[in-house]
Amino acid sequence: MEILEKTMPVKECPPKRAVLGVGISTTSYAEVARYCKQWIEARHNWTEKTPGLPPSPAGRYICVTSVHGTVTATMDPLFRAILNDADIATPDGMPVVWALRSFQVTGQQRVYGPELMLVICEQAAQLGHRLFLYGGREAALQDLRRRLLERFPRLTIAGTYSPPFRALTPEEDAAVSETITRSNADIIFVGLSTPKQEKWMSQHRDRFPGVVLVGVGAAFDFHAGRVRQAPPWMQRAGLEWLFRLLMEPRRLWKRYLLVTPLFLPLWAMQKVGILKYRDVP
Repeated sequence: MEILEKTMPVKECPPKRAVLGVGISTTSYAEVARYCKQWIEARHNWTEKTPGLPPSPAGRYICVTSVHGTVTATMDPLFRAILNDADIATPDGMPVVWALRSFQVTGQQRVYGPELMLVICEQAAQLGHRLFLYGGREAALQDLRRRLLERFPRLTIAGTYSPPFRALTPEEDAAVSETITRSNADIIFVGLSTPKQEKWMSQHRDRFPGVVLVGVGAAFDFHAGRVRQAPPWMQRAGLEWLFRLLMEPRRLWKRYLLVTPLFLPLWAMQKVGILKYRDVP
């Protein structure tokens, strides 16, 4: 993990470049962590100055944007709007990184969800930020909690929730939102599949003023020890999809055989100018 820098950025969010119409943030692990720190400090300062008032108009949300998510967004305008409205959308997959580099974002590196989660947890342990874990199966969630606390003994995990494999009723959703609010969490890690987690963050950001929501997908199962991560060399070579397909073929075959292969020709068409997109502000 990178050493966290102390200097706060002046801008509200890092800049974005359009990849297939999705604004991907040109950022790094350390920069994302700095923004999280800045936003949480603003939340605390607001609360201290105006007791009894909400700390900010809305929460912030961070998406880790893979090839699958990017291609899905080309076919789903609502999902594309959710990604483009994110405060930060990191380049989670190596092909997304290569696309950014081909569009003159020199030196762009991957900002991978599972690694980003550890970077933010490390900073949270140092600064006393409170975490809430939303997503995953109950047993895996408890394994995740235990392993995170073993790795970061000073980390405060204020609560966890394992949602059912169905849509929550309005009453259930309201009750869970109240539980999260009462936990006084500064950061909510959301471990659902794409696009489910991004939609959840977008729909709930107004319910958690000043809170940072981070969608980290499979990071919950990886860090809980339930699912193996691809070896580093496969990740660097852009072959993580193959490893994950071999590990979970029944669940992931549609994603990796029908959806993600569309990325390469679409990227090529954008590169040569057949497809044109404006950068997302």
